[in-house]
Amino acid sequence: FLLYLVFQTIPLPLDLLKFFSYSKFEIVNKLKIQSQYSSISLSSTDTYFQIINYLTLMIALFVFKIIFYKEKHFLRFHYFISFVGLLASVIAILFYLNGNPDFLFFKNSQYKGASTGFFINRTVFSIFLIFCVLSCLLLLKTLPLYNNDNFIKLIYIRLFLVFITVGIVTTFSRIGNFLLLITIVSFLVYEIFYSKNKNYVFRLIIIILILFDLIILGIYFGTDKIIDRFLFLKEEFTDFDNIYVSIYRLELIKFSLLELKDYILFGYGAGSYHIFFQTNFDNPFNLYANHAHSDIIEFIGEFGLIGFILIISSFLSFFLKKRIFNLNYFVLYILSLTILTFDFSLHVPLIQLLFIIYFVSAKKITQLS
Repeated sequence: FLLYLVFQTIPLPLDLLKFFSYSKFEIVNKLKIQSQYSSISLSSTDTYFQIINYLTLMIALFVFKIIFYKEKHFLRFHYFISFVGLLASVIAILFYLNGNPDFLFFKNSQYKGASTGFFINRTVFSIFLIFCVLSCLLLLKTLPLYNNDNFIKLIYIRLFLVFITVGIVTTFSRIGNFLLLITIVSFLVYEIFYSKNKNYVFRLIIIILILFDLIILGIYFGTDKIIDRFLFLKEEFTDFDNIYVSIYRLELIKFSLLELKDYILFGYGAGSYHIFFQTNFDNPFNLYANHAHSDIIEFIGEFGLIGFILIISSFLSFFLKKRIFNLNYFVLYILSLTILTFDFSLHVPLIQLLFIIYFVSAKKITQLS
């Protein structure tokens, strides 16, 4: 897959470029570029940085498997993620309650009415906190209750979970809140109907968390927010150049899907969506988009069918080798499918890294629980 991305950046003779990417060949001709060579990628520089990003993810995965190879290491990792989620949530909530002021080089003015913390985008922040919630729930389900040290840790984790939940709710990200509800309900259903070791304390914690989420926070932020924050397909409006214009999520997805036909085999280059949008979108309001709001469509467009098949084959080989299906994998499937279909967070390196790490550690955590 990495070699394929390198191929996208290699300058090809125009005769070969015409075969591999006729649309890029037409762009080169219209711009009257004097060079006789051009790459498949619409933005070779961005594709180069994506190569570095995926290479970093591969190295990080190897390092993770080397460092975290015992059960206690996985538990410590999830405890660390839970603690980071607590800090991020507390800071984001404090910023939110104070009107999201700019802090040092962190610019929070874009989202005055939502928690973002040190993240640029509230949806990405909520997806990060979803992973922190997942770590908290895994620890609450896995840690034994008979040890005093673990008992104290469980108290801390419950407090972490409360603050992280408030952090997700105050982002008002519809996808984030939807995935929070799906994650909590999945754990509750599994604990009631499928778990062999009945943990009634864990079951009670989940029920209290749902009531806390729906009732207390719903009353505080308004009952209309309870339903509205789960409707992640509701049209969103963008204020651009003092003109109130709208570009709906589904409209952007539809455009990206229809225009794939010109780059279906070899793609338009990893990280090049913003160039693809500017050259193909009928844009009277000078709108700008650097993602398709659907990761799966954007990945197919960037990599083409050939590159997409290569990366999907890597994941399929992983699952076929594991040959295991459990609650942890099920929740990760739901998260990944929802984000791939309706969001762009899987293009963020931190979210990519967390997905890979959680998929790798899911089986070990299952064995512990």
